[in-house]
Amino acid sequence: MNQQITILDVRTVEEYTGGHIAESINIPMHEIPHRLAEIKKMNQPIILCCASGNRSGQATSYLKNLGIDCKNGGSWINIKNN
Repeated sequence: MNQQITILDVRTVEEYTGGHIAESINIPMHEIPHRLAEIKKMNQPIILCCASGNRSGQATSYLKNLGIDCKNGGSWINIKNN
């Protein structure tokens, strides 16, 4: 039951550098369309996070429309504390 997932943090590099979930991957939201090949190779499901859940929600919708198994995890702090 130890399913591998990927945590994808869509905050800016500066935000990510200021604190993040260990082993999460940082791809700022504006880079996602240009890094789709990389994202499609990640272990799925992909849990997306950001500061509040707004950007990760937008990115989740975009990736789901492309057939990628993902969900919005909301704030990275909430994921970190779970």
